[in-house]
Amino acid sequence: MRTDLFDFELPPESIALRPAHPRDAARLLVVQPGAPLQDRHVSDLAQVLRPGDQLVVNDTKVIPAQLAGRRIGRDAEPRIEATLIKRLDGSRWQALVKPAKKLIEGDAIRFGNEGRVCLLGHLDAQVEAKGDNGEVTLTFSFHGPTLDQAIADVGAPPLPPYIASRRTPDEQDSSDYQTMFAVHEGAVAAPTAGLHFTPTLEAALQARGVAIHRLTLHVGAGTFLPVKADDTAEHKMHPEWGTISEETAAALNAARATGGRIVAVGTTSLRLLESATDADGTIKPFSGDTDIFITPGYRFRAVDVLMTNFHLPRSTLFMLVSAFSGLDTMKQAYAHAIAGGYRFYSYGDASLLFPDSARR
Repeated sequence: MRTDLFDFELPPESIALRPAHPRDAARLLVVQPGAPLQDRHVSDLAQVLRPGDQLVVNDTKVIPAQLAGRRIGRDAEPRIEATLIKRLDGSRWQALVKPAKKLIEGDAIRFGNEGRVCLLGHLDAQVEAKGDNGEVTLTFSFHGPTLDQAIADVGAPPLPPYIASRRTPDEQDSSDYQTMFAVHEGAVAAPTAGLHFTPTLEAALQARGVAIHRLTLHVGAGTFLPVKADDTAEHKMHPEWGTISEETAAALNAARATGGRIVAVGTTSLRLLESATDADGTIKPFSGDTDIFITPGYRFRAVDVLMTNFHLPRSTLFMLVSAFSGLDTMKQAYAHAIAGGYRFYSYGDASLLFPDSARR
């Protein structure tokens, strides 16, 4: 499909720079194809869902993957920014760096900003290899848990560029940019639909008879990348690692067999569920990478309802929601949200999407 079909005008002021407090005070737009739009709040979620529904959340934890430093060992020492995107082994990471043109294989980078260094000393890395679009392989001077601690000491939350370019990340982001479900470290971006949940909301859902299940998908930096190709068929997704346990798969299959709906909290949960589901709709245990790219025409097998934030124009995420509820429906919903002052993207408001039955 043509990428420009997924374009729309989004005023810069619509992009949220801070989350709502409390988190479940964020607005919730209920979108059901063929029915009027409903303006609600996330705190109403238990009232909108029904007993027997199965909520699926992503329990990945964002690591402080944004590193700032300088190239050392040559005459000039230009500043280098790196975002870790995938761990390769105990001491090696794939990263996106800026400016990549300042680096060659074998260069050394010393991370630590304005004298802020890890307790173990400076965090040094060597450029092992260079790839396309700013990707490099970094070999660090520390290994295993020692490297993890060093990254935690030196790094910062990798806020999306449309936030970081408009204000300086701070300590508040360290807590704001984690969900209450975050357990398993490995993401470089938050599963942002999960940011809206609070213990109060969780208790209300349980009282309503809505079960909450967990899976893990380590969100990669590819979630920040725009679709530059003119046709969606030419865009390649970055692989992300995820896992669904046998217990979770069995519980979801059993609930669905008795009429329960699977409600994915976030596009990350949806993408992993769809990756793990057979053609007949049976969810299987899963462990490995997925690079599934969902655009209109995709037939959903696992997910019945999707809770997700509002996404940017021409993004893979807006393409996914358009596949789920229909492009025309989503354009109308987004026009309503923009006119109504809804807040977009990572720290923004949420939508609860029901499927376009004609596309399932």
